[in-house]
Amino acid sequence: MYPRFYNSIILEGGSIHVDGEGTCLTTEECLLNKNRNPNMTREEIEDELKMYLGVQKVIWLPRGLFGDDDTNGHIDNMCCFVRPGVVLLSWTDDKKDDQYERSKEAFDVLTNSTDANGRKFQIIKLHVPGPLYMTEEEAAGLSHDDDGKPRTAGTRLAASYVNFYIANRGIIVPQFGDKKWDDEAIRVLSQAFPNHEVAGIEGAREIVLGGGNIHCITQQQPAAGL
Repeated sequence: MYPRFYNSIILEGGSIHVDGEGTCLTTEECLLNKNRNPNMTREEIEDELKMYLGVQKVIWLPRGLFGDDDTNGHIDNMCCFVRPGVVLLSWTDDKKDDQYERSKEAFDVLTNSTDANGRKFQIIKLHVPGPLYMTEEEAAGLSHDDDGKPRTAGTRLAASYVNFYIANRGIIVPQFGDKKWDDEAIRVLSQAFPNHEVAGIEGAREIVLGGGNIHCITQQQPAAGL
C-alpha cells in the first residue's frame, strides 16, 4: 500500500505547473473560484500548495485561456515552464481578440515577478490558433449530458499550443488545422526544447471539442532510475 494523506484543497492537475525548483504557477480564475475552495483564502490555498508540492513561491496569473469555461481557466492552457526561469505563454498579437487582454495581464504579472530563486522570467510567446469556432456539424455530432455544459455551434474553442506533453526527449503538441499557427508552434517549441523532437498531433481539434487537449488527457510518469 502506498501512503495516503488527507488534503483539504480541491484542484485538478491542469490547474498547477511547477518548475522543480520551488516555483508554482496557477490562476486566480481557477483556484479562487467559488466552485472549488469557497471556504479557503488565497493565503490558505498557497499554504496547502507549499506543503504538499514542496514549493516556496506561488505565482498567480489572473485568468486562463479565453473560453476555457470547463476548467475555469486551468494554467495548462495558458502558461507552463520550459525550465526554471523560462516560461511559455499563450499569446495573440490581435488586440481585438478577447484573448489579448488575458495574455497581456499574464505577461505583466510574469514580467514583474521572480521565481523562488529570485530569477526574472524569460517569457516565450506561443501564439494561439484561429480563433477557432465550433461548426454546426461538430455540435451536432456531440453527445450531451443533461448535467453538462451545452456545446453549441459558434462557440469559440479553447485551443492552445501550451497544452502539450513533455516526454523523454520528445514534445507532443496539438495541431488544429490552422497551418500558419500550427507550423509556428512547432518552430517555437523546437527552439525552446532543442534537445527534444517536437511531434505535432493532427486532429487535436477533435479533443478540444470535448474540452481540454494533449496535456489534459495525459499523465507523465517518471522514468525508472531518474
